[in-house]
Amino acid sequence: MLSTLSDIAVIVLPVFGMVAVGYLAAKVKLVSERASDGLAEFVFSLAVPALIFKTLSESSLPEAQPWGYWISYFAGAFFAFGLAMLAARKLFGRSPQEAVIHGFAAGQANTVFVGVPLILKAYGPEGAVPLFLLIAIHLPVMLVAATVLMEGSAGFSRATAMKLVKALALNPILIGIYAGALGRVLGIQATGIPKQMVDLIAAAATPCALISLGLSLKRYGMSGGDLAPSALISGLKLVVHPAAVYALTLLFPMPAVWAGVAVLFAAMPSGINGYLLAQRYGIGVGASTSAVSMSTGLAVFTVALWLYVLGVG
Repeated sequence: MLSTLSDIAVIVLPVFGMVAVGYLAAKVKLVSERASDGLAEFVFSLAVPALIFKTLSESSLPEAQPWGYWISYFAGAFFAFGLAMLAARKLFGRSPQEAVIHGFAAGQANTVFVGVPLILKAYGPEGAVPLFLLIAIHLPVMLVAATVLMEGSAGFSRATAMKLVKALALNPILIGIYAGALGRVLGIQATGIPKQMVDLIAAAATPCALISLGLSLKRYGMSGGDLAPSALISGLKLVVHPAAVYALTLLFPMPAVWAGVAVLFAAMPSGINGYLLAQRYGIGVGASTSAVSMSTGLAVFTVALWLYVLGVG
């Protein structure tokens, strides 16, 4: 028992410890907000796409897709999404649009800044393919669903659709995924000096992503007026979502590593995209930002619990 807990601590504590380093660096003003923005942009636009390209181009893609993997994850995600929307309307009296923000925050995980470092540390290279394939599908599905619901009252206009398509087409993470998958299918891999350059950039992805998340948590903080909704969103994101996915992975056949990746992916804290969507529409900003901070802090403990349940460590 103690050995298992020690193994789990070796996975969890370095990851969230790096987040704490970023937070403290911002707290004592060792790193400015301008530098924080630049680091986040580097992680999202260059380092993580390079890591994804390197991993997928050098990995073996599955010959047959385990459809139970997709069903398990997204059924759980939309279950949490729907419960958060219902609670926002019935318990907190929020508008239909703000309810969508709550739902999106409960169903959309922080995959880039926490998910990639933690899941790769837990499962190693074997977990990379299911992780990055899910990232490729996760963002478009959740963002399209949230946008359609937000725009539902006025109809989903052609202009909105074009904006969404453009945002997804130019998303650096998705470009890295598609380039890596295409390189693997065509047998194209970086070699020589280009490979060394990609390796160096990719190696920076994990530490920079975690430091960047810590810096952003200091900036966004907690909104006192939205603590109750944020606590509910955090509970749905960290407990209900992964529990639903875990139950479904027991029903559908899939490789054990894929099942573990799906559950850990679901167990990640709320992603910053919830805040960005709230900012875009000017509604639900307090709840979404507080949910990011609260769920990230609580994830230290809940992720350890899920690693124990999954037998990882």
